[in-house]
Amino acid sequence: MLSSRELDFYSRHLNLIGVEGQLKLKKARVLVAGLGGLGSAVSLYLSAMGVGKLILVDREVVELSNLQRQVLYSVDDIGKPKPYAAADRLRRLNPFIDIEPVYSEISEGLLSKYDVDVYVDALDNWQARFILDKVAWSRGKPLVHGGVREYYGQVTVIIPGKTPCLRSIFPSTPKQDVQAPLQVFSTTPGTIGLIQAFEVAKLILGIGNVLANKLLIYNGLHPSFEIIEFKPDPQLISKC
Repeated sequence: MLSSRELDFYSRHLNLIGVEGQLKLKKARVLVAGLGGLGSAVSLYLSAMGVGKLILVDREVVELSNLQRQVLYSVDDIGKPKPYAAADRLRRLNPFIDIEPVYSEISEGLLSKYDVDVYVDALDNWQARFILDKVAWSRGKPLVHGGVREYYGQVTVIIPGKTPCLRSIFPSTPKQDVQAPLQVFSTTPGTIGLIQAFEVAKLILGIGNVLANKLLIYNGLHPSFEIIEFKPDPQLISKC
């Protein structure tokens, strides 16, 4: 059931999804891996829409250089573990949901502890992404992938048995120079993170069409969204 305060909180979209839809969101459990620029946008909007349980995983602390794009945090959070700072901010945004911060690296052992409905890839390195992808696939749960660089971004939705896994779609990934931090313009992760959040909502609510077997490519400099469609290859799926 939804309390009178919850009905008021979500009133501006209840005519769109109904009380039943809001209850689906309330019952949903979503794990967000990575609480940087992408994770900031994803977590804020999943919280605002009323996803009932958010598990937030990150291994880093807030740094000054994060603040130009990681809008979950302020200068008062510098030095704090990101999951704890994020949880505090999100609880103040929406007191009707449950936030569980996890200050840790991504590992199969860690992820195996949680039973969730959707996984969100808001990470910035492929090794951790593939671990997340492997666990989501083994559990038969959807994974919403997002990635950003400079003025560009991408989103796709992995659904075990219906799409290739992330490891098959991206068998060759770029190596990041650890001496040169990833350059990304402030608005890029916000744009991609919002799309990821809506893909999660569509999966939970069963509305619209998700980006399964599709790769959305965003170009912020010459504003465009391009969608590349690919047919599910049974051989690729079987390799996952």
